[in-house]
Formats: sequence, structure tokens, C-alpha cells
Amino acid sequence: MSSAGSESVSRHDRPRIVLASASPRRAELLRQIGIPFAVRSAGIDETVVSGETPSAYVQRMALEKSAAVAAPGCITISADTVVVKDDNILGKPTDEANAVAMLGLLADGWHQVCTAVAVTDGDTTAVELVTTRVCFRAIDEDEARAYWRTGEPQDKAGGYGIQGIGSIFASKIEGSYSAVVGLPLTETERLLKRFGVDTWCCRNDG
Repeated sequence: MSSAGSESVSRHDRPRIVLASASPRRAELLRQIGIPFAVRSAGIDETVVSGETPSAYVQRMALEKSAAVAAPGCITISADTVVVKDDNILGKPTDEANAVAMLGLLADGWHQVCTAVAVTDGDTTAVELVTTRVCFRAIDEDEARAYWRTGEPQDKAGGYGIQGIGSIFASKIEGSYSAVVGLPLTETERLLKRFGVDTWCCRNDG
């Protein structure tokens, strides 16, 4: 086999851009801006370290995900998102009662959504933190239980999905909508450019 043929196979077999996430929401956001990529899920320990702030936690998670998936010749994108109320991280609800309690905490007031995005080429890594403020309207218990029965909150940080039915609860958003969904697109493209990825060429080639 010729060396040119080997290089051609390599280009097809090893994608240049990899998304280190199994989240369909992050994948859809990346497709939305025309970036071609492959998905490789990163299995890491997501336990919060004692005393760790929400911003420190999401940045650590994004960096650990990128490190777990990084491979030579690839640009790896990873992200992590948490919902924060009064400096407390709200994870995915464990059951209906937990989900209803979470919405009770978030209802009729402001909370934060912290998302970190990291990009690495295996040698150099860069990370950006994006914090968005979200205001929820009042939510009564019957409505919270009805929302749980839709199935949407079950795998969502904070017990809601801003891109789905949960959008009816959000009366105001200050900051990046895509970061609340799970991948801040402005910051992601900026990081990719730092690693030499011409995103307009990616779109034109796609």
C-alpha cells in the first residue's frame, strides 16, 4: 500500500474533532454550527470533592473528560454543566420527590447554570467557564409532578431541560442559552480557533 493511501485511510479512520460526551443535546448543538465530529463517551468519576465550588467542579469535570478521550491527531471537545442555587449544586433528580423538591427550590427566583468547555489536542488544553442566570416563574407542586411524568427531567441537571418542556418555566435568561443546554457555542468556536480549527472551512467541507 502506498504512503498516500495510508494517509487517506488515516484521515477517514481518525476523525479530527471528537466530542467527549454521550449527551445528545451537546451533539445537536455542535451539529447546529456545522462542525463534523465523532462521539466518544468519557467514563469518569463525577463525585464532587468536599469544599469544591460549582465553577471549580465543572472545570475539573470538563478537563478530566477531555483527558480521558484525548488521542494523537484529534481535537477533543468536552463540557460539563451544573445547576446552582445558593452555591449548592443540583444534580440529576433521583426520583419524583427529589425532582419536585428541586423545582420548588428553583421556582419564583433566579439560579445559575455553570458550564465549562475544554478543548485539547493531547498536548495543550484550554478551558472556558460560562455562567448564565436563569429566572423561573412560580411552579406549583401539581405542575412539578406533571412535568416529572413527561420523563424529561430524569436525566437533567437541576431537574429540567431548558430546550424542552422545561422552557415554559424560564421567564428570563441572562447569558448564554446554549450553555444552559450544555455547550456554549461562542466559547467552543473560540477555543477551536485557538487550536487551528477553521470552523468556516469545516462548514464548507461538510
